[in-house]
This record gives sequence, C-alpha cells and structure tokens, in this order.
Amino acid sequence: MRLSYRRSILTPLRLVLLAVIMASAGVAVTKADKFTIRWYPNGNYTDWDQKNNDSVHVGDWLVFQYTANQADVIQVNQSGFNSCDASDPISNYSKGRSYAIQLNEARPYYFICSLGYCYGGMKLAVVAHPLPPPSPPPASSVSLAIAGVKPPVGSFVAAAVTALVLFRFLAT
Repeated sequence: MRLSYRRSILTPLRLVLLAVIMASAGVAVTKADKFTIRWYPNGNYTDWDQKNNDSVHVGDWLVFQYTANQADVIQVNQSGFNSCDASDPISNYSKGRSYAIQLNEARPYYFICSLGYCYGGMKLAVVAHPLPPPSPPPASSVSLAIAGVKPPVGSFVAAAVTALVLFRFLAT
C-alpha cells in the first residue's frame, strides 16, 4: 500500500520536474544594467565614455543625477552634441533631481546640459550596442555523442536524458 501511495505522489512530481527541465533547456535570461551618471558642471564625461561604452547594451538604463535647478538633461542629435546646441532637442528634462532613460535601440545617444555647462564638458555620448548572443547552455558531451546531434537540439536531448535519469532515481 505504501509503495503505490509513494508512486502516486512521485508521478506528479516527475511531471513537474520534467516540465521545469525542458523549459529551462533553451531559456536565455538577460538583465538590463543601470548606469548612474553624476551630472554636474565641470565633470569629465569623456572618461565615462571611455570606461563604459563597451558595456552599454540595448535595454540598459542611464540614470542622470543632478542638483535641482542647477542642471538639465537634454537629449540631442550628433550635431547638437558637437556644437552644444539645445535648440532642437529630442527630449528635455529639467525637473527633479534625476532623469532615467532606457536605451531601446542599438545606436548612439547624445546628452548635453543646456545651461551653459556643455561648453565646459558637461555632455555625454553613449553607444548602445546590440545584445550579445546568449551563451549556449552547457551540454553533456556524452549525451550529445550518443544522440549524434548538435545544439540547440543537442541541449534539448541532454535535458531529456538528464530528466530520464532523475526520474529513474526518484522512482526507486
């Protein structure tokens, strides 16, 4: 009697475990990064560009922090950036003490302060790079050799073989 009760509990557990393993076999998780920029007059934003531009990707956030009523964040095109011209802004934010923008496209983004500080270097150019391709999930070379297939089908087969081994173990 106990054995059949145990098996009846393990059967749903095995099904859930199989679903989790199968679902996770091909899932790639990415996380958006947040870059905080302390936006103040006479800051050296060229250094920020050089240190961070290779790390910025589509979906990341820029968060400008500044002193209220002493700075603004103006998104401009490249020409406006080069000449510190805020007369034709893409976006303009001057309220509060911070401004956050998500970089939704792989392209350059240009920001300046329109209160005269741009001429002293208060401007930032950021290039949002495309997301790198996801790393392939680690696959067991044994299961791939047995299956004779290449990823991503191989990773699916590896997950299925792993699931079967786990189910055999749970059934005993």
